[in-house]
Amino acid sequence: MTSAQATTIQLTARQPRLTGEEMLASLVPPPQFDGATFETYRADDAFPSQQDSKELLQRFAAGGSQPIARAGLFSFGRKKKATEPEMKPGVYLDGGFGVGKTHLLASIYHAMPARRKYFGSFIEYTALVGALGYKNTVDLLTGSALLCIDEFELDDPGDTMVMTRLLGELVKTGTRLAATSNTPPNALGEGRFAAQDFLREIQSMSDSFQTIRIDGVDFRQRSLDEGAAVVADDEYAEALASIDGDVSDDGFDELVEHLAHVHPSRYIRLIEGVDAIGLRDVRQITDQSEALRFVAFIDRVYDAQLPIRATGLALDKVFSDEMLAGGYRKKYLRAVSRLVASTHA
Repeated sequence: MTSAQATTIQLTARQPRLTGEEMLASLVPPPQFDGATFETYRADDAFPSQQDSKELLQRFAAGGSQPIARAGLFSFGRKKKATEPEMKPGVYLDGGFGVGKTHLLASIYHAMPARRKYFGSFIEYTALVGALGYKNTVDLLTGSALLCIDEFELDDPGDTMVMTRLLGELVKTGTRLAATSNTPPNALGEGRFAAQDFLREIQSMSDSFQTIRIDGVDFRQRSLDEGAAVVADDEYAEALASIDGDVSDDGFDELVEHLAHVHPSRYIRLIEGVDAIGLRDVRQITDQSEALRFVAFIDRVYDAQLPIRATGLALDKVFSDEMLAGGYRKKYLRAVSRLVASTHA
């Protein structure tokens, strides 16, 4: 498609719908991780935990009881390792932004030979429960071999109760779990609500996971050093027209308001068929609810690998200093990392 044939779309005019069955069918890795494998994961030699984590996760994907043999020029002379102990039913990848956690999570998904396996963000699983009901969700997921949960975060007590109980029931029936987060499982919810009131639930969930720490530097740090790209008002129309494909064009305030009326589980449908995102007159967000919805929206935009062209305030400044110092700090910083990368795409 050429730019002359492109269509300009207003996301604020869309009212997407998504059934529970469609939500379940959509639980697969994002397009950019369709071909993610352990072989294509490039461990940084400066951070040995990356290679160690890769090998441990290969063992998990293979069944969890035997170590993975190291292939190499001198491997024939290596004494066999003793059988390692059984791993827990879940692995929990803890680390900073952009160290390859989602790549490794998708590698587990692709490597594990199973007919029934699912890959989704934390919010997609809680949305599934919201759409189908708790019992129906348990019934649908029971018997699945693997659940991959990207960006595991507990933002409120309700999510805590739902997810810990859901995962607990599935583990009892043999489902294995793999999750990523920027927060160790015993610290989930910390600084965001009275986590001590839910300590039993959090600890129960933590006991199902073997935590694997992955160190490293954000692969998006290069663009972060530059900051988010900003388009001048008088160059905005040309910037959108230069993109091959269909682009969205919305005022920032109007989009933020619209997100309040669309459930986050439907944000993926909101951007369906769009090849780039256009935002006019970006401003700083000071309302926590607005900020969290915008983060969920940006997660879907980044998963779809859509470039962003925006005027107004640079998107790496969209969250206030107070927000960046609060309980959702890691979530906002992850969004900033993705926003900067998307404006340079």
